[in-house]
Amino acid sequence: MIKFYGYKRCSTSKKAQKWLDDYGVKYEFQDLVEQPPKKEDLIKWMTKYQDRGLRYFFNTSGQHYRQQKLKDKIPDMTIEEAAEMMSKDGKLIKRPLVVGDDHLTCGFRENIYEETWL
Repeated sequence: MIKFYGYKRCSTSKKAQKWLDDYGVKYEFQDLVEQPPKKEDLIKWMTKYQDRGLRYFFNTSGQHYRQQKLKDKIPDMTIEEAAEMMSKDGKLIKRPLVVGDDHLTCGFRENIYEETWL
């Protein structure tokens, strides 16, 4: 079963959940603000999908991202540093973060979900 890290007050998370529900895709929900993913898991995912770049995992339009001026810091950041930050502040993670055995997506785009989760 896939793990869906979302935020109850996020419209994008709600759209993604509705899409998964409409297509009968089973998932386990975890609020990434109340309970962010563990640092070890983030390291594992960012390492496995490092071809996407660290920026892919960050909520680049979020207030926390802008307040910390992460745009300028990401190019020099290690996976461990990024995972440490995200594991302590789930609002830094692009949502929803959906993880399966062999797939991972950040954000919601219907065509990507069709390719990945069906």
